[in-house]
Amino acid sequence: MNTPNTAVHITPQTPLLPAIQAWEIYLKDQDRSQYTIKAFMGDLKLLAGYLPPDRTLGAITTGDLNNFLKWLQDGRGVPCSPKTLARRITSLKSFFRWLREGGVLIVDPAEKVVQKSVISPLPVVLTPEEQVKVLEAAQSYREQTKPDARPYTLLSLLFSTNVKKGECLAINTTHLDLDAPQPYLFVRYANPNYRYKERKIDLPQDWIEAYREYQAQYQPTGPIFPWSPRRLEYLLEEIGEKAGIEKHLSFDMCRWTASLNDWIDGIEPDKIRQKLGISKVQWREVSMKLRKLAAQTSKE
Repeated sequence: MNTPNTAVHITPQTPLLPAIQAWEIYLKDQDRSQYTIKAFMGDLKLLAGYLPPDRTLGAITTGDLNNFLKWLQDGRGVPCSPKTLARRITSLKSFFRWLREGGVLIVDPAEKVVQKSVISPLPVVLTPEEQVKVLEAAQSYREQTKPDARPYTLLSLLFSTNVKKGECLAINTTHLDLDAPQPYLFVRYANPNYRYKERKIDLPQDWIEAYREYQAQYQPTGPIFPWSPRRLEYLLEEIGEKAGIEKHLSFDMCRWTASLNDWIDGIEPDKIRQKLGISKVQWREVSMKLRKLAAQTSKE
């Protein structure tokens, strides 16, 4: 990593707060999300408030960081969930790694801090019977007196491609190649930092037919779904209600359901990972959950 301009004047004798401010500038320069930056800054400022104000970067030890984490859990008097603790450890590791790789520190005091991994609960997915019901409900909109292909086009796309909400909203008409021998969707990212998530996903003929119908009705010229995230969330909720299922139909539920379908169908795990656009590290937890969900499904 090249030393960013914001860290040029930072030395081992620099107090913690100025270094945190420099890191914030660096993260913004790297186009990190405002939510990530806000969380990182909050975590590091907690550390700055815990350590003596005259403690310099070079004087911070692994013991200091472990004591800080213990204080967060037992001494601060504010609940610190396992998930929050894991994120705060990530914040520490990211910050001190930046200092070491930028040449400010020779030794990274956070390197030997043990990362706490947190496994979130299993996601809620649709049963095969529920999938049939929601697809039939979405299809019924196409058969109304005034046909509307939008519900089916949206739902079928989520089941076919496993894309998440943000990716779905970002799909442009130019990201579809429906005339290729095997039609596909090109999931693209405007931010170059996320280019590794870009991928091509095959589109089934059934979806293409629905999209052609939808295209004639709505004539999208930019985003294929030019509505707010909340409007599309409502649309999925309406489909679920029309289908008479008790579960709250959502983008995330569709993504997990589609991935579970691929897993049960015996698709090669790495192909599912690539279809989801996630890293091998992320895939460890995702694959474990899919394995458990598949086991549950086989028992029902």
